Amino acid sequence: MAIKKNLNGHLSQIVDELVRRGVTLDQARREFEKQFIVAALRTNEGNLSRSAKSIGVHRNTLRNKVCDLGIVTRDYSGSATRRRPPRRR
Repeated sequence: MAIKKNLNGHLSQIVDELVRRGVTLDQARREFEKQFIVAALRTNEGNLSRSAKSIGVHRNTLRNKVCDLGIVTRDYSGSATRRRPPRRR
């Protein structure tokens, strides 16, 4: 219960600031969705299926949102930092 109250307090502060700055509901919703999806993609190394499952949406819904928001999933794939082991001959 304490986590929910803490989260509500943080959200309330953020919402108050956005309203003071004149951000529209559509702008705020879009930016929140983008940040939320990017966090899920980072956590799941760019994997859409795992990311969708972690945030509770269908894979196709996430794929459509990623497209609509202009998110590039390969930016979160982690493949640049991971190396494959050398092939054995």
